[in-house]
Amino acid sequence: MVNDEQLKLRWHEVVKDLSDQFADGDTLDVDAILYLIGVQELGQGHKVFKKDEKLNLMHIAICRLLEPYGYYEFEYFDDDGWPHYNALESLPNLKPGEQTLLMKEAIVRYFGE
Repeated sequence: MVNDEQLKLRWHEVVKDLSDQFADGDTLDVDAILYLIGVQELGQGHKVFKKDEKLNLMHIAICRLLEPYGYYEFEYFDDDGWPHYNALESLPNLKPGEQTLLMKEAIVRYFGE
């Protein structure tokens, strides 16, 4: 993991940039950013998604974000263009704060690529 202070600074930069671009300055939370990443990874542009599709978009984002850590690997796109991933390794048992920290680090890494 990156240095806590460095991660905190880079996290705030990502949140500010995305909030300015997508939320009229309101502050986006981790779930909203996961949704945006899912939409980006789906690659079908902006459209109205059903509730179950929104959950699937967040799942896509989590898989994509944790792929560089060795937890998932991309498998294929289905006939509707949705990406599917294979779980390679079970996620470690993390406390909620540790899960959030891992996701923030992965999000910062994603936008740094």
